[in-house]
Amino acid sequence: MAPRKILVFQSEKSPLDLAAPLIGAGWEVKLVRDVAAAAASVKRFDGFRVGLAVLDQISPTSGPELRVIAAVDGVEWIAIVPKAALEVPELAQALVEGFYDFHTLPLDLDRLLVVVGHALGRAALGRRLPEREAEATGRYGMVGRSARMLELYRAIDKIVRVDAPVLISGESGTGKELVARAIHDHSPRRRGPFVPVNCGALPVNLVQSELFGHEKGAFTGAHQRRKGSLECAEGGTIFLDEIGDLPLESQASLLRFLQEKRLVRIGSTSPIGVDTRVLAATHVDLAAAVRRRDFREDLYYRLNVLHLQLPPLRERDGDIALHADVVFSTFASQKGPAVKGFSRAALAAMEVHDWPGNVRELINRVQKAMIMCDGGRITPADLGLGARSGEAGSISLERARHHTDRDLIANALQRNGHNVAATARQLGVSRVTLYRLMQKLDISRATQHAVDLPSDRSRQ
Repeated sequence: MAPRKILVFQSEKSPLDLAAPLIGAGWEVKLVRDVAAAAASVKRFDGFRVGLAVLDQISPTSGPELRVIAAVDGVEWIAIVPKAALEVPELAQALVEGFYDFHTLPLDLDRLLVVVGHALGRAALGRRLPEREAEATGRYGMVGRSARMLELYRAIDKIVRVDAPVLISGESGTGKELVARAIHDHSPRRRGPFVPVNCGALPVNLVQSELFGHEKGAFTGAHQRRKGSLECAEGGTIFLDEIGDLPLESQASLLRFLQEKRLVRIGSTSPIGVDTRVLAATHVDLAAAVRRRDFREDLYYRLNVLHLQLPPLRERDGDIALHADVVFSTFASQKGPAVKGFSRAALAAMEVHDWPGNVRELINRVQKAMIMCDGGRITPADLGLGARSGEAGSISLERARHHTDRDLIANALQRNGHNVAATARQLGVSRVTLYRLMQKLDISRATQHAVDLPSDRSRQ
């Protein structure tokens, strides 16, 4: 196993001895006295992914010094500061924006050892993400490893093997077209065309022509024969998005096509056989639309042979931070040069946000924050979540850190079958230390993964 290396940025006058306990916990320590030495160490010695910045005394240079050290690229920095530093706005802002975490003096060494291990894991994930995104973040080109997403992947595994119609339901922004493309791309029809049609965007008087085509002279302006979208999808898949907006007349024609696999162009009497798989999507309740007689019941049952219900982002436990990291990696070329990632307050704010626009909203907020962020770490305000998440941001530096540590240890216990010795080795602490942390964080050996940060609804 590769050695775990850590940079320690500390003045010569500092009385705090960190080297001995870090070495005892299996870390290879590099002590540096200034920013230039820290940057040189990162470039010269491969493997430094975690750093400690020790600030024993507060001085006029403390804020700028912290900002400069946080700007050393490629390292997840953890600050150790006097409690009084939190009362200095410039210092507090530097900690929130530029550092993975912070600890106040006197130091809780057990907790620090857990956090530096967690920081190393996060740095390693960030380094692997561009190469192993599909493996690390999800399947079928989608992001998510929550229980709801694993259930969706298992359903798609079965659906791609057959050729029946599929109805995809879900809120706006949950990725219905992405799922439809995944079904097509992994089905026997993958070599055929994939034709998406937004039924809600089609003018009512042109729906029939767009879907079924027309002959030359069929109506004013029909200067030549034109194939419709169903015919263009011959041998492949047509994706009918917002199927609930389809006019009743066109619903009858689509039902006839699904029953007979034949269509008639406008202006013609000759039926044409077309081999096209139909996938449909909607964000509305089609069963309710059937009851209101806004949607044909027989067409509903024809389309709903197989049904996929996409989960909203707020119900996908653990996927929000994962999505944010993927977006950050994907659009890395657009971020400011000093932006290194998300502050702890930003991660907490994203967890409690309700995400009415789902994944589409998250991509928009993160991409905008990456461009507009002025500090080293994206804040709730950069994400436009300051107003809704002000309470979470104000309590989260301590409270979210408590939840993160508890979540980390509970997850590690679960991965290791609740074996304390194996979990302690993975976290890089002794069994005695792990037992002490479990007692402090109220974790039993049988604790399951659970985070009780308040939701927006609980605070309303």
